[in-house]
Amino acid sequence: MKRRIKHVTVLGSGIMGSGIAAHFANIGVEVLLLDIVPFELTEAEQKKGLTKEDKAVRNRIATENLGKLQKASPALLYSPSFASRIKVGNFDDDMKKIANTDWIIEVVVERLDIKKSVYEKIEQFRKPGTLVSSNTSGIPIHLLTEGRSDDFKDYFAGTHFFNPVRYLPLLEIIPTPHTLPEVVDFYMSYGAKFLGKTTVLAKDTPAFIANRIGVFGIMNIFNTIQKLGLNISDVDKLTGPVIGRPKSATFRTADVVGLDTLVHVANGVRESGVEQDMFKDQFAMPSYIDFLTTNNFLGSKSGQGFFKKVKNAEGNSEILRLNLDTLEYEAQGKVSFPTLELTKTIEKPLDRFKVLIGGKDKAGEFYRLTLGSMFAYVSHKVPEISDDIYKIDDAMKAGFGWENGPFEIWDAVGVQKGVELAKEAGYEVSDWAKELASKNETFYKVNDEGQSIFYDKNTGNYDQIPGQEAFIILDNIRKNKTLWSNSGASIEDLGDGIINFEIHSKMNSLGGEVLDGLNRAIDLAEKEYDGLVIGNQGANFSVGANLAMIMMMAVDQDWDDLNMAIAYFQNSMMRIRYSSIPVVVAPHTMTLGGGCEMTLHADRVVAAAETYIGLVELGVGVIPGGGGTKELTLRTCKDFMKDDVKTNRLRDAFMNIAMAKVATSAYEAYDMGILEHGKDIVVVDKKRQIAEAKKVAKLLAEQGYTQPIEQKVTVLGKDALGMFYVGTDQMLAGNFISEYDKKIADKLANVMVGGNLSEPTAVSERYLLNLERETFLSLCGERKTLERIQHMLQTGKPLRN
Repeated sequence: MKRRIKHVTVLGSGIMGSGIAAHFANIGVEVLLLDIVPFELTEAEQKKGLTKEDKAVRNRIATENLGKLQKASPALLYSPSFASRIKVGNFDDDMKKIANTDWIIEVVVERLDIKKSVYEKIEQFRKPGTLVSSNTSGIPIHLLTEGRSDDFKDYFAGTHFFNPVRYLPLLEIIPTPHTLPEVVDFYMSYGAKFLGKTTVLAKDTPAFIANRIGVFGIMNIFNTIQKLGLNISDVDKLTGPVIGRPKSATFRTADVVGLDTLVHVANGVRESGVEQDMFKDQFAMPSYIDFLTTNNFLGSKSGQGFFKKVKNAEGNSEILRLNLDTLEYEAQGKVSFPTLELTKTIEKPLDRFKVLIGGKDKAGEFYRLTLGSMFAYVSHKVPEISDDIYKIDDAMKAGFGWENGPFEIWDAVGVQKGVELAKEAGYEVSDWAKELASKNETFYKVNDEGQSIFYDKNTGNYDQIPGQEAFIILDNIRKNKTLWSNSGASIEDLGDGIINFEIHSKMNSLGGEVLDGLNRAIDLAEKEYDGLVIGNQGANFSVGANLAMIMMMAVDQDWDDLNMAIAYFQNSMMRIRYSSIPVVVAPHTMTLGGGCEMTLHADRVVAAAETYIGLVELGVGVIPGGGGTKELTLRTCKDFMKDDVKTNRLRDAFMNIAMAKVATSAYEAYDMGILEHGKDIVVVDKKRQIAEAKKVAKLLAEQGYTQPIEQKVTVLGKDALGMFYVGTDQMLAGNFISEYDKKIADKLANVMVGGNLSEPTAVSERYLLNLERETFLSLCGERKTLERIQHMLQTGKPLRN
């Protein structure tokens, strides 16, 4: 029988509970969020004359946490309006409502007795067959079901989300011996397909998978750092983006997560007695950890931890670091290692590891010791915490934000070399890993079908990683199915008559080599294929046009070439719109400027939910010049209805461009008019995005796609222009914008009303494109625009001059 989830009850409205509630609301599920009844009235409630029996008092905790959820930054909801899908209540009055829910998720305090008391209440009202799960991270799952009914046990499992729930994709599924196999299958598939999670099947062992491996890695660093004479700034430099880890690296991550949380997990593993082998000493706390916890210096939540923000002598904010020897805070200073300099020309973090472990300085020694320790540790955790190596890698990538898992890194340095590094660190890897090294084999391979296969220690064979049929991995098909490539882009055959155009320039910026590839892809698709997908699986879809090229041409006053370059960009976007084959664009994460314009011109868009998209060109002193200004003008004006307040809708589009607004999710992009309801779709699981885009392109082709005819649109002329000028005057008077902001905004307005027209007039898209390009070029001749472009290239931040 198919199980549908229409309603979820979340028990516990704290940070994790409200985050889980928000994410279910994000995917369209109704949520009931419950918490305890407060013990006492607040002063404000007493002044209002409320009593403990008033609903507002009894629901206060859940209500307040829902309010915090709505104000969270970064946002936990894809759209503020989704909060309406969450209703609040309390355990005493509203537990009976779980009789009508499909899934009950317990997220109360990490105490076994409290959780068991909650389960007692659940059993009173729960319908047989209703799913029940716990988000616990520290209590053995099998202990939670003691004393429960058989039906409760059948449908119960651990569902361990990671915080923040919207942004960290890991969901560990931990069944008990009683959990029905079909229930486990449901949790795994629902988490992946509907919640967009990397669902990892974990064993009921202390800290499960990600925290077990992650905390070992952190504790290993804690216990290694002083041996090498490194400080915490050194370590954060060595363990951040250079090796494909988050910018917060090690010590900043510990401050953000909270040192108490980290210590709790580490102590839980040590006290459980599972680490009785060569690794047990790694879970002992260094003296500086005792100093921090004793003084309640727990990180961001307490105002200081490994780092402390202070005001310096000049009155400016400064972040100090803890000296681990003196236990005093000090200035951070600069971090520099010769080994890191050697990796600057290596683009992929995975390709840097061979260089890093060969370093002759302390950085090289650090990498050899910490990686060697990690390789040994993970080899011994199979099969203790997981039967399969890919589950460990998936958990670390999805839960800790690692670009590559430990076994993938081990492959990158060489399996035999990893064995040697472990010995250098004082450890022996497991026998099965030694055997693999002796065969000169790897942990992972790609088969002829472009699918990843992994080494199964139990069988000694390579098996396919399950679930790949639902998605396309471009890295895997690139070797055998690349039809053409240059330095900035490539074209791959996705099969079934659909090809993919992939951008892989630096930061996926859009320069001449990318546009040449795009036009080649359209030519190829029109001649030999049924449709085209424009998609990639990089860190971002595209950060926009190549600013350095624009800057160089403008400084040299090479106006003819710059005009031709912008015209080429515009014509390329129009080819996306008006080719004879369907073109589907698959944006994700940062999709800015030209990347947004590419999206705006697609026949269909298959956007990842986590898409941050917008026309940001005003931040560098120009207007969108690749068809973005034209397209938002066209979309706004062509849909005017009789008696519509036209200028209000046009004003909204103008403000989105003038304020360089970026949607914080694909759903917000609908509100901004970048995505179109009933046409474009959103996928929550980014791994499925290319496969879904291929399906859409194929469906359009099978439905008999016909090349569209270029449109005309009625623009509003001078009447609307006056309204915009009044608005920009008021914003300047209120100090919301600078004089140069106003100048750019006025030029933008002139394009969006169709220029110097005395009345509403029907014009072609080409007319608007020419006006857009002329305005873009004129702004490139302005000194302040060049200052803005230069500042963006140097700092990555906009300049408001």
